[in-house]
Amino acid sequence: MSTASATRPAPHRLPHGRRLAVVIVLAPLLAALALWASAWPAARTAPRDLPLGVAGPAQAVTQVERQLEQHKGAFEIHRYADEAAARRAIEDRTVYGAVVVTAQGPELLTASAASPVVAQLLQQAVAEKAATEGTQVRTVDVVPAPEGDPRGSALNASVLPLAIAGIAAGALVTLLGLRGPRAAATLVGAAALVGVVATAIAHSWLGVLTGGWWAEAGTFSLTTLAIGAAVAGLAALIGTAGIGLAAATVMLIGNPFSGAPSAPRMLPEPAGTLGQWLPPGAGTTLLRSVSFFDGAAATGPALTLTWWAALGLGAVLLGGALGRRAKNGVEPASERELTAVG
Repeated sequence: MSTASATRPAPHRLPHGRRLAVVIVLAPLLAALALWASAWPAARTAPRDLPLGVAGPAQAVTQVERQLEQHKGAFEIHRYADEAAARRAIEDRTVYGAVVVTAQGPELLTASAASPVVAQLLQQAVAEKAATEGTQVRTVDVVPAPEGDPRGSALNASVLPLAIAGIAAGALVTLLGLRGPRAAATLVGAAALVGVVATAIAHSWLGVLTGGWWAEAGTFSLTTLAIGAAVAGLAALIGTAGIGLAAATVMLIGNPFSGAPSAPRMLPEPAGTLGQWLPPGAGTTLLRSVSFFDGAAATGPALTLTWWAALGLGAVLLGGALGRRAKNGVEPASERELTAVG
């Protein structure tokens, strides 16, 4: 037996009673955290400074603004000169919809592709106001959701599989002992394949995405890489516990705060903002932009995902370098301990 192995301290283990207590205490805490993260945003879903356009004659626009301001804190009003300008704002993802005052009566422009929930909410809010005045509102869906997914259910359902794929890729890279450049290359390759497979299913087979095929594949790949690199990078720096920490952040906070079922501006703060800083929320927003809006407003979420991927891969490379340095530093010492004396 070598001197190093003889003097190595035995691993500290908690007594059985304490281990049982840890499980009993942690289980309800995790359940409470998961319930809070999932149920709180859903129970408090409502418009909060939701960007909404108003267009038409100045006097009529002012009257519409006053009516909308009665919903305190619900809408962020943007004025436009005419219907064409309001349409461009919707297509650029500056606003979710617009109320246009015309000689024939009010007209509501929506974009169900941006959020079917928001489009329905705007229809209800404007229709109620028009009903009190004895007028009818004509609704025009400027950017409609695809026929194969009119409620956006399939797009919303894609968030969880991407999160699982990213977490699985990062965990497998760590548990299989891949380090440094090999780990980084594996993560990139796995993410690329996930993007191709996901787009083949969502775009080519189901028809729920209608944008550029390779742009959508790149979005799926970048989202998966951002999550997988974060998991593997944190594990490379702090050990396998990093897998659980990163996975919990993505699953318990990233998914419910993503705003995929409704919209980020429909969530209570800081959930709406925090969700867009995490890969699931940024990935969902980017996917809507490239699939339905020709890439409008894609820069912000694309940069967010790129930063996550770059930082995660950097941590993977750094962890591999530190591991090699530690290994090279330990081996000579062990050899000196085993060298025969005399």
